[in-house]
Amino acid sequence: MSETYASWGRATPRVPRRPATTGQSSDPFPLVRAAGGLLPRGNGRSYGDSCLNDAGLLVDHRAGAAIRSLDAETGVLVADAGVTLAEITRAAAPLGWFLPVTPGTQFVTLGGAVANDVHGKNHHRRGTLGRAVEALTLRRSDRPQPLRCTRQTQPELFAATIGGMGLTGLMGEITLRLMPVSSTAILQTTTRFDRLDDYFAMAEEADVRHEYAVAWIDSLATGRRFGRGHLIAGDHAACGDREGIARPPFARIPFTPPVSPLKGLALRAFNEGYFRKAKAGTETHAVPFDGFFYPLDRIGAWNRLYGPRGLHQHQSVVPGEGARDTVGALMHCARAHGQGSFLTVLKRFGDLRSPGLLSFPRPGYTLTLDFPNAGARTLRLLDALDAITVDAGGAVNPYKDARMSAETFAQSFPNWAALERLRDPALMSDFWRRTAGRLTLPAEARAAA
Repeated sequence: MSETYASWGRATPRVPRRPATTGQSSDPFPLVRAAGGLLPRGNGRSYGDSCLNDAGLLVDHRAGAAIRSLDAETGVLVADAGVTLAEITRAAAPLGWFLPVTPGTQFVTLGGAVANDVHGKNHHRRGTLGRAVEALTLRRSDRPQPLRCTRQTQPELFAATIGGMGLTGLMGEITLRLMPVSSTAILQTTTRFDRLDDYFAMAEEADVRHEYAVAWIDSLATGRRFGRGHLIAGDHAACGDREGIARPPFARIPFTPPVSPLKGLALRAFNEGYFRKAKAGTETHAVPFDGFFYPLDRIGAWNRLYGPRGLHQHQSVVPGEGARDTVGALMHCARAHGQGSFLTVLKRFGDLRSPGLLSFPRPGYTLTLDFPNAGARTLRLLDALDAITVDAGGAVNPYKDARMSAETFAQSFPNWAALERLRDPALMSDFWRRTAGRLTLPAEARAAA
């Protein structure tokens, strides 16, 4: 049986991809004799090809996934890897608990969030999700029994699995420590700023004062308005909703338009309207948690708006020193290539170290840019953005990527060989085949493997 499993970015060809079995039931490893190996699959919300394995099989973790336990006193959750963050929030919020770290969508699986060591709007306070993981179980093709991995037992595999993009084994149960909250409602403070320099003047103070902070940037503004946007900070309200149930989408994109509307004059008009949506100065009001954390989830199938060729997202992190100039250079580069980013997000990463071996976040600033896929023209732009990032001593996010070179990956993650040494020999992804598969292992890593 085949099904068209695609990445959320839809920039890779939509071809039939074969599922093997579910992560909670039968043993898929005897199927590894099929060329290309296996890859665990969550809910397919990765933008690039880290969730694809066209040459082999996919192990679908969603079917049968469940929350196994949730301690109302301690906030310790045990759940299968295929459980979504939305399901966790619905179970935990009524008891006064919330995800300590959440990305920009609630529809990712817990296993996918751990495998990518996701970050959120509170990296300066909580770091990555991996810091809240206490234990996980792994099934590997080279071990007869499942392994329980913690910081104390199987520490190498534990670290490699967090941020390891699903390549160290099939995750089973994950133990996660949740965060106590008074409510899920967010007291949101929005400050409109008129230029990029203003954001950098405010970012560190916002992190000190608030649990959450992120900025939306108008990528098309020029001249004295270059880099204008909104600094959006937030904290859990003392009183408010604790149901943990997100509102249904207020709209759904029913089909993929033949040409993306997210460019040109339409994009310029959207940015102008969105910028003026916030009043000059600062305003504070309570908002539902889904609107604060997951604004795009409120539009069903929003990725269709990028057109039939999908989208490329470029997320980079650059050191704090010189970040203003580097971020400005990245934005100018996009404009020079004649492509505007529909959603441009800028955040400050704190210095809390992740336990993950290949985690993307590191101290500095992270810029996210979205582009409708225009083929070779967009690929040239993305290569130029990679070069600016690497030259500044930064890194490109692998689980948002569908095309970076092996050299860019190695420069972004110089310890990639350590993950290759710990990779389950039966597991492979299109991303790993495209990047690490083209690199030469150091002699000591070859010997260890």
